[in-house]
Amino acid sequence: MHSQSLKPVKRTINGILLLDKPQGITSNQALQTAKRLFAAKKAGHTGSLDPLATGLLPLCFGEATKFSQFLLEADKAYWVSARLGIKTKTGDAEGEIIEERPIPSSCFDQLESVLSMFRGPILQIPPMFSALKFKGKPLYELARQGITVERSAREVTVHGLTLLGTTVDSIELEIKCTKGTYVRTLIEDIGEALGCGAYVQGLRRLGVANYNERGMISLQQLEAFTQEERDHCLLPLDSLLHTWPCIKLSQAAVYYLYQGQAILLPNVSEKGWVRLVHTVNDQFIGVGEVLEDGRVAPRRLIEQR
Repeated sequence: MHSQSLKPVKRTINGILLLDKPQGITSNQALQTAKRLFAAKKAGHTGSLDPLATGLLPLCFGEATKFSQFLLEADKAYWVSARLGIKTKTGDAEGEIIEERPIPSSCFDQLESVLSMFRGPILQIPPMFSALKFKGKPLYELARQGITVERSAREVTVHGLTLLGTTVDSIELEIKCTKGTYVRTLIEDIGEALGCGAYVQGLRRLGVANYNERGMISLQQLEAFTQEERDHCLLPLDSLLHTWPCIKLSQAAVYYLYQGQAILLPNVSEKGWVRLVHTVNDQFIGVGEVLEDGRVAPRRLIEQR
């Protein structure tokens, strides 16, 4: 048997990696590269970034995949550079130019009042070039065939929209928004409101939930690291929930939760979703929900070792 036919041994590892996704590859390609480098059995990403976009792509390994939903549903933050005076088919630099318009000289004077129209709750029509599904097919597949289908508007919230700078034909913004906000659509809508059209020429994700750029690791760094150094880059499972209220549990309480039973605990004043921690070693065991009658029900628990 040739040694190259031996498959690398896959490891069971648990944790969250804050990957700095490079430009030009899909989120799934970035995930598969990281998974191979870690020789990990199980991994998933938490909300795709377009190939054009760079920045924060949290990857969940092992037991962390049970909690990836909370990152999918979390608020996001982006830096974006928008080119004014041009519209493209896809709303970003990857699409062909479909319209060019002069940039009115008054455009930059109006900027602040236009931006204020897009703060707070807004309605967006998802772009055809998106992964949203229509009759089981992603919209971008239909768009590539030249097919356009009716999309209904959705409400999203823009918590923050800050002008960072301008050039003769572009603006730089920082955006803080709820999940499901299409930055390309936001930029196109701002371009229309300015009267000249716009597309995204640069996009970088800066934040997801309570994670930000500070802990990010690039694929190049991962390539250069030893396996031990890579493992040190992984954040603990409950790092994504550290703002949640915490309930400490005795050995007996943990036992009953793992049996799937809701338990009544003294002095629980919390409501809703909570982090569950074992009192013995402060070990995170998963998430639960405080029910109307005050009992704590298990929702997602990590495997007991």
